[in-house]
Amino acid sequence: MNPGNLDPRLPVMQNADLAGKVVLVRVDHNVVKKGVVKDPYRIDATLATLYRVVEGGGRPILMTHVGRPRDKKTGNITADENTAVRPVVDYLETKLSVRFVVPDLGPTGDQGITGLLGRLEPLVQDLRDRRIPGIYLPNTRWFQGEETKGDSRDRLAGELASLADVYVNDAFGSWQPHASTFDITRHLPAFAGMLMQKEITNLQQVLSPERPFLAVVAGSKVDTKIGPLRKIHQAVDSLILGGVLYNAYLCAKYGIRVKGVQEEDIQAAGELVRMDEGTGKILELPGVVESGSLSGREEGNACTRWIKDMVPEHSHEYFLDIDPGSFDTPEVKKAFQGAGTIFVNAVMGLTPPFGEGTKRLNREVALNSKALKLFGGGDTLQELKSLNPGLFLSAIDDPAYYFFTGGGTVLKALEQGSPYDLEPVKALIENGGRPPA
Repeated sequence: MNPGNLDPRLPVMQNADLAGKVVLVRVDHNVVKKGVVKDPYRIDATLATLYRVVEGGGRPILMTHVGRPRDKKTGNITADENTAVRPVVDYLETKLSVRFVVPDLGPTGDQGITGLLGRLEPLVQDLRDRRIPGIYLPNTRWFQGEETKGDSRDRLAGELASLADVYVNDAFGSWQPHASTFDITRHLPAFAGMLMQKEITNLQQVLSPERPFLAVVAGSKVDTKIGPLRKIHQAVDSLILGGVLYNAYLCAKYGIRVKGVQEEDIQAAGELVRMDEGTGKILELPGVVESGSLSGREEGNACTRWIKDMVPEHSHEYFLDIDPGSFDTPEVKKAFQGAGTIFVNAVMGLTPPFGEGTKRLNREVALNSKALKLFGGGDTLQELKSLNPGLFLSAIDDPAYYFFTGGGTVLKALEQGSPYDLEPVKALIENGGRPPA
């Protein structure tokens, strides 16, 4: 069995024999900020996979990364409550009325957790014997070898695999090839989870959209997004920019300077300007909100600046939002109303407190009743939920909307031209769901 619109080479968990097996499930529950679950959507999105494991007779071991506990310069790993999985487990236990045991595995100094096999064998045996219903491992980025290369990574992949009989990857948002998303497939029969399948299927709607195709993309760094933006610009009929990405574009095109925009971002945005010459795909939002303070809209501190009035070499304070009236310009209105597919990976302003542009963007998308509306990224979804709660509640069950759990993964797949070129997905295909040789 392989669901429609998926590459038949992709092994899916519907074809896995789970009865009596310990199933190691890699999820993307990276939703904890300062020890609190900020938005449970990505947790809820994996429930279909967890139900499938249990209904198939499997015993689940779950694992996810949380935050960035590893210092890239020193390699030191800080394991503390800010990046612990406990808030996720507490939410899951409330949602499912099932208890997950979180092993108390203290790290070895500042180099992360080592020696899983001997320390977890009794607990895994309890799971096999149904004395406990499930295990949720500590943050995978607390483990030595998860994000590095060499012997420690090979050892971690082998130790993780030794805990289980089957591996399921349901972490669409975790596209980096780490030990828990990539290397482990060399050791266990490996399958795509239900969410992974759903995300890939809907990603095809972005890669082969119903036209006209409108994309709205924002971000805080241009140089990291320029690769995906090249592909997006080629694919779309219209493109709208927001955030620092749009600020850098304005600097590059109109020769202005905006506080907080780095020179390397302006140079990267210059490529976008050149790319758009002769095509006119980029629709400029004519009004931006300028403020001398990031903290809020103090009286007299924020005002709208219009592109038509911008003077080369002039220096501006922070551009922190899009003026909502920008969406009333005829060409912008036409792009939203006429689109067959709308892809949104954008928060237009610094929220809080500059959220009026994003609120208006979300309402403008909703006004198109015929388009397929695809939202990518945790921040994009969180701000929709926060700024337009009524719209979010109506959209969550609307088949015209789809919310991806990983915006960065969508952009990476767009850059590569296929979800099957994402390294963890390639690893599943190469393994083919078969036991290792």
